[in-house]
Amino acid sequence: MTALTLSTSSAATVRADAVVVGVAKGAKGVVVAPGAEAVDKAFGGKLGAVLETLGASGAEGEVTKLPAADGLKAPVVLAVGLGDAPAKGDAYDNEALRRAAGSAARALSGTKKAGFALPVEDAEAAAAVSEGALLGAYTFTAYRSNGNGQNAKGSKKDNAKSAPLGEAAIVGGKPRDKEFKAAAERSVALAEEINRARDLINTPSNDLDPKSFAAQAQAAAKEFGLKVEVLDEKALKKGGYGGLMGVGQGSEAPPRLVRIAHTHPKADKTLALVGKGITYDSGGISLKPAGHNETMKCDMSGAAAVFAAVVAAARLGLKVNVTGWLALAENMPSGSATRPGDVLTMYSGKTVEVLNTDAEGRLVLADALTRASEEAPDAIVDVATLTGAMVLALGNRTFAVMANDDAFRTSIHEIAEEVGEQSWPMPMPSELRKGMDSPVADIANMGERMGGGLVAGLFLKEFVGEGITWAHLDIAGPAFHEGAPWGYTPKGGTGSAVRTLVRLAERTAAGDLG
Repeated sequence: MTALTLSTSSAATVRADAVVVGVAKGAKGVVVAPGAEAVDKAFGGKLGAVLETLGASGAEGEVTKLPAADGLKAPVVLAVGLGDAPAKGDAYDNEALRRAAGSAARALSGTKKAGFALPVEDAEAAAAVSEGALLGAYTFTAYRSNGNGQNAKGSKKDNAKSAPLGEAAIVGGKPRDKEFKAAAERSVALAEEINRARDLINTPSNDLDPKSFAAQAQAAAKEFGLKVEVLDEKALKKGGYGGLMGVGQGSEAPPRLVRIAHTHPKADKTLALVGKGITYDSGGISLKPAGHNETMKCDMSGAAAVFAAVVAAARLGLKVNVTGWLALAENMPSGSATRPGDVLTMYSGKTVEVLNTDAEGRLVLADALTRASEEAPDAIVDVATLTGAMVLALGNRTFAVMANDDAFRTSIHEIAEEVGEQSWPMPMPSELRKGMDSPVADIANMGERMGGGLVAGLFLKEFVGEGITWAHLDIAGPAFHEGAPWGYTPKGGTGSAVRTLVRLAERTAAGDLG
């Protein structure tokens, strides 16, 4: 991953291949943001005017490169748009800084070192710039021709141009200040774990099945001192995990349930995180139509987020117990696959009539939620690419938050917004539960078509232990980005919800959630 350093140099004196400065849209044109004063001075106080001449407006994510003026150590200036300038006396929003740093890092691929002279008024702002740069520089190169992300026939020069930014130096970062140093260390750990989740999501299903996913969890547990337990198909069958077995029985790659846990000797709270890990979702017998299968390697994004969040909690030494449950299966059609109309007996003992085998995520999550509830955690949060209905409701950039406790739902929504992840609180109308009544089983895995994302939440609620605070994050929209990269968001897996889960763990450790 891109290296991160805190630099005491100014924007004019930082020794780098490029210096990144921020510009914004002001009432009278381009405004040069704080941090870039020395660069603006080198341009005779006319950097904004020069950029306008080149077509820049200061719009969010806009990138403009120009040769450096005399007096600057870096040979190239990269101006990145921050959007509308804040009111006088107000600071730039941290998410605007995060996105700007990400856009700049992407534009600087092939560069060995860049100085980021964006507005860094405090440690939080420095963290935002750091996160944006590290996440924006992400590339997934495992399947390129020569194994290191480059075409085997390409020249060394071409290969160098497509390599990610080598080092991001945060100008004004105060490396001897405890808060700044801690912020940088947290940013590195967080970005590395988000990128771990991205790598997992981007890995094709022929190389990432439930068994190999579980093996990665075991390797990480050994590296970071986590406790791990893997239930294979024999243990799942013996234990009565009808949801996991029912979804996975159509595949030659059998299911797994992974428990991976960070424990702290001084912790007095426990969070359980449950992730949907469908390593490939064909829809099963209820086969998805053509055009809907190609990206279904991403249907394990919830499990990837949970896995990454638990490792991050361990790396940060958080004073809270965080247990991750990865419900891993591959949903395939075959002679042994679950059929529409079959009835499964779940780990909880409840029976489920399967009306649609493409509503499989809720089945594996149900078993994991019941199992997680047995340990009586203080709260459970599940994360899943669960329903297309939620994408229709909220679009591709916003995930839904549902809960059995309004205050907890509000807290998670606020946390997500704080860390820069778009979310929206959603209801669980009780009248929708009746649509899942089954004539042959305790409940059906499908209900009313309208409000399908809410129906899925109501189904999951049935499997949460009595008295346990629970929330459900449906990340079907933002988990996998099919368009052009923007800000720090790459094409492909995004690592959605990792930041929210980690901040939730941090707040719980600090006693801020009661």
